Amino acid sequence: MSKGFVFTIPGEPKAKARPRVTRSGIAFTPKETVNYENLVKLAFQTNFPDHVPLDCELKALVTAYFSIPKSTSKKKLGGMERGDIRPLKKPDLDNIAKIILDSLNGIAYKDDSQITRLEVYKFYSHSPRVEVSLTFYSE
Repeated sequence: MSKGFVFTIPGEPKAKARPRVTRSGIAFTPKETVNYENLVKLAFQTNFPDHVPLDCELKALVTAYFSIPKSTSKKKLGGMERGDIRPLKKPDLDNIAKIILDSLNGIAYKDDSQITRLEVYKFYSHSPRVEVSLTFYSE
C-alpha cells in the first residue's frame, strides 16, 4: 500500500456554494457546485480506479492555482510566477478545501472527518488547477 494519493483537478479552482432554497422551501445544491464535485470525483477515480475508501487518520494538502489575469503588468507577472504575489481574491481557502474534501467522501475515505490535518494554499499559474495530496497522518 502506498503512503498516500496525489492527483490534480484541471481548470480554475471553485468554491463550495451555499445550498439554495426555492420559494416552496426545497433546498438544492447549485449546478456549478455539483459539476465541480463530479470533476473532483472523476480526477480521483481516474488516477485510483480500484481504490477502496480508507478508514484511517489522514492529512490533506490542497494547493489551488489561479489563472494569471490577462491585464497583469510585466512587473507583477514575475512575482506571480514565482509565488511572491498570491491571489487575494475569492474563493476563500476554506471553501476551496470544503468542495474538494466533501467530493471525496465515500470515494477516497469514508468521511472527511478523518482529515485531522489540513493545509491549503493559493498561487497564480499559467495552468489553473488544484493539486491534492492525501497522506496517512502520524506524528
